[in-house]
Amino acid sequence: MIFRRRSRTLDAALFVLVVAVFSNVSKGAEPASHHKFAPEKSAAKPARKNFNLPGLAVDFQKRCVDVEAMICLDEGMLELIACTKGSKEHESIVAIEARPMHIHTALLLLGANNGNPAMSRPVDEQKTRWVHVPPRGDPVDVYLTFDNSEGKKVEHPISDFVTRTERAEDNLDADDKVAEADAELPNTFLFAGSLLQGDGPGPRRYLADHSGNVISIVTFGDELLCLPGMHAKANDALMWQIDATKLPKVGSKVTLRLRPQNKPAAKTDEAEKQQPKDGSQKDQK
Repeated sequence: MIFRRRSRTLDAALFVLVVAVFSNVSKGAEPASHHKFAPEKSAAKPARKNFNLPGLAVDFQKRCVDVEAMICLDEGMLELIACTKGSKEHESIVAIEARPMHIHTALLLLGANNGNPAMSRPVDEQKTRWVHVPPRGDPVDVYLTFDNSEGKKVEHPISDFVTRTERAEDNLDADDKVAEADAELPNTFLFAGSLLQGDGPGPRRYLADHSGNVISIVTFGDELLCLPGMHAKANDALMWQIDATKLPKVGSKVTLRLRPQNKPAAKTDEAEKQQPKDGSQKDQK
């Protein structure tokens, strides 16, 4: 028990440290020294080494987080794309053993910024009036990677394994059926970042670690990744079901790949080299 408490404390410390570092970077924090030196061209920095946490790997060259996963469902309606092992396998495509807080940390290491899940906030001190706050966060593309019939790993967008429920089609208005009949589940989710809970002594709780809500397609309010907008989770309102046509069998090991859409800022030296000698700017595509 003592070892477990220390492990959770270290995990929380790692998460807080990474958040603090990226907060300082985003705010443009300056060094403590006030001395100014003439700019010097520094040698090219070596590529960052890949970083591992239990059940996942951060690939800085491919700019993605690869999470070990297992197929846990082959039919039925869905509330999640991914959940933690032993939580909601009956309504999710894959289950993972990695902690959602560690996935959060990995996405931060790739430069993605988290926002917040959908929530309600009081607008007065008496808490008699509430306002709905939509989810936000940097966009992250979601894929499943597994071997094809030739033994070669292939990356598949998560939308390949999800289709609309018949109930969703029946509930569409006549004007919407033409536009929505061929609509697919988006392959891009928001890095909501779940929530930290607790005001007392000791580390706060990262809620997705306890709920198991890793990547959701309905609104729970504590998920790590989510769709834009609000999505009801009542059984009669579920819009999506699993399409196992291209999916490996239940129990198969696959890789859940998360790729932030944000790109690292170009280095100043490289940007200058790309400029024409006549001083004009190249057209940006």
